[in-house]
This record gives sequence, structure tokens and C-alpha cells, in this order.
Amino acid sequence: MQEIGYDDDVDLELCQAIEKITGEKIADGDVDDVFDVILMWWRSDDDDLIDGLVDAQVTLKEGGVVWLLTPKANRPGHISPAEISEAAPTAGMHVTSTVSAAEDWAGFRLVGKKNYS
Repeated sequence: MQEIGYDDDVDLELCQAIEKITGEKIADGDVDDVFDVILMWWRSDDDDLIDGLVDAQVTLKEGGVVWLLTPKANRPGHISPAEISEAAPTAGMHVTSTVSAAEDWAGFRLVGKKNYS
């Protein structure tokens, strides 16, 4: 798993829980490898979401998953689900599910358009 968009506001407990479950450290965004899962922290003041999703797929294995994490509603940096649903297809992806990932973060599971599993 690779992490993109890490900053001071990420949920460290969520990261630690993921590492405990997977038994592996989460790789930094600058690691040049291919990953099954990309954990992408994204806020409204980050760069263009479509560009970010396209860039995230560079290191994503075919059939892999991007978990887009964005601040929940009424929190600084929130991105609306509608904006994510509009950006995903343009980036060649599809939102398959959403979760409350942490106290302040919502998670959106995105896969390539041909991989709806």
C-alpha cells in the first residue's frame, strides 16, 4: 500500500490500524513501485482532484484500488461526494463504496472503470 497526500492532519490511528491489519508499513508517496492499494488523503485546497487521481494510478497495479480519504462534511478541506463522483470517471475510475474511515475522514473506494469488484 502506498500513501499519497500525507500531512499533519492525517489520522495516524487509521494508518497504524491499516499497518497492523496488513502486517506491512505503508509506503511513502515518493516510492517508485507498483501497489495493490493507494491510500490518498485529499483536501479541497490540494491540487486538482482529477489530476491527483490520474497520478495515483501510475503506481497502482491493474485491478488495484484507490481509497480516497477526504475530510468529512463541515470540516476544513471537505470535498463533496458529488465532486468526487464527477471527477472519478474523468480520471478513468468509478466510486464503488463509501465509508466513515475515521472520526474526521470519509473514505471513497475507487477502481478502474473495468474493475467493479
